[in-house]
Amino acid sequence: MKSFKYQKSKTDKIVLTVFIGIIMGVLIQFGLIISLLEGLKSFCICASIITALIFLIFQIWGMLKPKIRYIIFGAVALIFLSVSFIITAVENYHDNIGTVSTRVNLWEYEPFREDTKAVFLDEESTLKLSEDLPRLDGATALYPVYSAFVQTVYPRATRYLEAEGIFKCSTTAYAYENLLKGETDIIFVAGSSEEHLKAAQEAGLEMVFTPIGRDALVFFVNSKNAVSELSSEQIRRIYAGEITDWSELRKKKGEITAYQREENSGSQTAFIGFMNGTPITPPITEKVSEMSGMVERVADYKNYNNAIGYSFLFFTTEMVNNNKIKLLSIDGVEPTRENVANGTYPLSDYFYAVTLKGNENPNVDIFIEWILSEQGQYLIEKTGYTRLINP
Repeated sequence: MKSFKYQKSKTDKIVLTVFIGIIMGVLIQFGLIISLLEGLKSFCICASIITALIFLIFQIWGMLKPKIRYIIFGAVALIFLSVSFIITAVENYHDNIGTVSTRVNLWEYEPFREDTKAVFLDEESTLKLSEDLPRLDGATALYPVYSAFVQTVYPRATRYLEAEGIFKCSTTAYAYENLLKGETDIIFVAGSSEEHLKAAQEAGLEMVFTPIGRDALVFFVNSKNAVSELSSEQIRRIYAGEITDWSELRKKKGEITAYQREENSGSQTAFIGFMNGTPITPPITEKVSEMSGMVERVADYKNYNNAIGYSFLFFTTEMVNNNKIKLLSIDGVEPTRENVANGTYPLSDYFYAVTLKGNENPNVDIFIEWILSEQGQYLIEKTGYTRLINP
């Protein structure tokens, strides 16, 4: 492009300098705003565009020698574009690392759907409800269980059940809240957190916990991790921040990345119970985009080579089914359904049908009684959990 020749008077130089300074200042501020809102990669892309615009201005006004212009602005643009490429590559790497997340596809277990994964009885149900249907809610991991209950006992009208709030999955924390607000009759969850017990007490309500089956808290690592077994004490020390490197466990060196779960979730409540009062280090967090903007939350487990995380046995092996993680034996016992059933695995516990004392729906107690019957327990076992009674 042919450069424009202008008179190099002192006034022209001052005006030109001020003009270019203003433009550069505006563009740089714009780039910084983009950086704050969208991150470094967006800033680098924006900076590359700004560099090109500044180069165009210098080219038009004939500032600096052509060779110097090309070298300076070419180098700056290359740096910004290279940084942007590197950031993109790193983001893709992290995005492609396997996760164990509560965000699973529950649609696969939807009741009455033709190819649903929710299990069926092999015989006619001894209980059928057509009115005064108990409103159900619960944990993500237990959705397959109470979905099987619904398609066995409730009328075949999934959309109606969902529209009327009779059947939903709000996750553990919100299910407890919905129960205490009187918006649901039965929730299927693990044990309650201290916060939910306190909320019930403050509201003058009494929750009734009916054990209906058993599951287990499991810890897992990357399948390539040399660790296959830990003691309960070692895990407590890891999450207390006392053991920070795998080499301290006589394994290959690597800083331990210990993931936790969301506050008041079933697995986090079980984990806090397992820690038995041992101080817990703050959880790893991440920023995610929501309609309200960027928010910070407890990070999902990322399957890095040095990571460790936890969840429930059924959820991990059936709903997530990530073959790139390895379940750890605890205190020398493998986390299998057989060991949960025979009581040898140390981190097994009940899950519950929770109601409020004084619930006036006449079918609530009838429904729970059926869940504890042979047919209800059969569905629990066939789903993949451990039943309370032997056939």
